[in-house]
Formats: sequence, C-alpha cells, structure tokens
Amino acid sequence: MSETPGSGKGRPTPKRRDAQRRHGGPVAPPPATRKEAARRIRAQGAEKRKAVRAGTKAGDETAMMARDRGPVRRLVRDLVDSRRHLGVVLLPATFVPVLSGLSSSQAVRQAAISVWLLGVAVAVADMVVTGSLIRRRLRRGFPAETKMRGHVVYGLIRTAQFRRLRVPPPQVRPGAEV
Repeated sequence: MSETPGSGKGRPTPKRRDAQRRHGGPVAPPPATRKEAARRIRAQGAEKRKAVRAGTKAGDETAMMARDRGPVRRLVRDLVDSRRHLGVVLLPATFVPVLSGLSSSQAVRQAAISVWLLGVAVAVADMVVTGSLIRRRLRRGFPAETKMRGHVVYGLIRTAQFRRLRVPPPQVRPGAEV
C-alpha cells in the first residue's frame, strides 16, 4: 500500500512492549470477591464524579458534563447569567400561601394566593421573554443549529435556579453585555 503525501504518522509502529511500558505502572490484581469488585467500581465512579465536579466548578469545558459542553451552551449560560430573573423567587414564594394558611383570616389567605399567582405570572412572562431572547441570539450566532428547543429549555431551567447554586457557575455578571 502506498501512502499519499501528507498521510501517515511519520514514524514506525512501536513494539508492543514499548507501547505497554508507556501505559503506566503495574496492573492492579483482579478483585478477590464481588464485594471488592463493587467497591473498586464505586471508588472509580466517585473519582470520576469528583473530577467532573472540579472541572465544572473551574469552568473547564473538557471536564464538564456533556449537557453543559460546547459554544452554544456557553452562550445560553452567559445570556441567562447576564440578567436577573424572577424565576428564582418561585420556590421561596410558595411559602407565602402555605404560611398564610396558618392565619384564621380568609382575606389574608386570598391575598397571599393572589400575590403568589401574580408572582407566577410575572415569572412565566420573564421566562417567555428569556426564551425568545435565547432563540433569537442562537439563530444569529449559530445559524446551522437546528436543535433550538433543548437549548431554550436548558436556559429556562437555569433561570429558575438561585445564581449561587447554578452549575456550571456563572462566568458573567448581571448587566454585562453578551
């Protein structure tokens, strides 16, 4: 077989013993029991999750989970993180009607439910605006991207999370131009 110019690796194939020597230290002995095998698998999984968590926290794209990787997801995260959202108040706002149930006054309960429903309506409106902003910016920045719905849902779920608890952590400040 003749190689075309520019193809090939430019060096001979290494001997097996040389290739195996580069793979690292000695191979661990096989597990003696099923329990030990399960323990090893759990330890390997924990180590892998720890590395993903550390890489995600540092903002390293190669260590992030697959759902968070790529320039499109980075843009979605930056768009969401550059604004303040009302979706974060939905969870704490659910305590308003619950706590008002402790009151014996019917007027207090109705007012609390009305305030909560107004908050839900405003948060949904904010999510609609954010979703359209994400869709518009993705169409402009990534015209070949066809899977719009998944990116929009990713961004909307992020709007409902407290800023400090978002994973991966925000890289832009609120009010920043993206």
